[in-house]
Amino acid sequence: MERFFQMRGPSAAIAHLRGLIAIAVLLCPAVAVADPIRGAGSTFAAPIIARWAESYEKARMDDGDFSSPDWTVDYELVGSLAGLMRLDQPELDFAASDVPVSHEELAKHGRQQFPIVLGSVAVAVNLDGIEKSGINLTGPVLADIYLGKIKSWADPAIKALNPNIALPDLAISAVARKDGSGTTFIFTEYLSSVSPEWKATHGADTLIKWPVGASVEGTQDLIRAVQATKGAIAYADFGQVKRADLPYAAIGNKAGKFVKPGPEGVRAAARAAFWDEAKDFAVSLTDQPAEGAYPIAGATFAVVSMKIGPHRFGRVQDFFRIAFENGGKDAEALGYVPVTPQIVSQIAKYWLNKDTAASR
Repeated sequence: MERFFQMRGPSAAIAHLRGLIAIAVLLCPAVAVADPIRGAGSTFAAPIIARWAESYEKARMDDGDFSSPDWTVDYELVGSLAGLMRLDQPELDFAASDVPVSHEELAKHGRQQFPIVLGSVAVAVNLDGIEKSGINLTGPVLADIYLGKIKSWADPAIKALNPNIALPDLAISAVARKDGSGTTFIFTEYLSSVSPEWKATHGADTLIKWPVGASVEGTQDLIRAVQATKGAIAYADFGQVKRADLPYAAIGNKAGKFVKPGPEGVRAAARAAFWDEAKDFAVSLTDQPAEGAYPIAGATFAVVSMKIGPHRFGRVQDFFRIAFENGGKDAEALGYVPVTPQIVSQIAKYWLNKDTAASR
């Protein structure tokens, strides 16, 4: 099978950029202070950023025994919204957000934005006798569950999607995030695209006043809440749902196909998106029309202020350059999808553009 997102080696643009980053670092030794690269934001992307941080330090040590704080990454799991808010703090080097920032907002604050990894939001359930991906759900049904209109797993709307499953007459316990979450944005962006009622009453946002169910803070608490509650349903990063060994649903997409969360569905959604037409890579992957597309997919973006200076800006670029070159297998192992070599090449050119008023 074609590995559409697998890195096959650094592009010419990335190789050129490596030299520029090295020059920038050499030109700034007198003012540079050994300090970790500091990031904050998305819990969705936290596992892969942590893995990349380990690999980055090892790459910079180059099989030696000496390490420097410059080669380490401190990342805080505070959610996309809080990460973007903390970007105003002078000590933060980058924010990771599952919500793309608009071109106008980036230009206003002198920032750049680029995708670092792609992934899917799984709908996890706690039902006896349901194997992984053994239940089908659609966007309108999900919206009605979170609107409080569908209250039982034995509801006719759910039964019609699952004629071969003996669904219990059990109350649905909807669980959601109460903190500012990019995962919530992706999920509610999808609900807004398939349910006019949801769009009119709640819309897509990182913070939602949920009509029903329980709200918890952070992905780990959400996972624990689902594990502890029979009849629970929740949304979370596919990798974390998979590692928690929770059953998850196949979701009906725009083409009428039920698709499981995971790399193949994300690749199909990404191929259908119009990356070349998006300023600052601000692309939505939800509800894409491709036959194999998983409809609740999204990207995590790094947002970097141009005001942090060339040395710190260059270190952020160096961290993600090595992640793009060598971190694809780590991303896939954790349930993510690496960005395509074509997009990486576009990112390299984008980094070289110091005028944030230009898209690329």
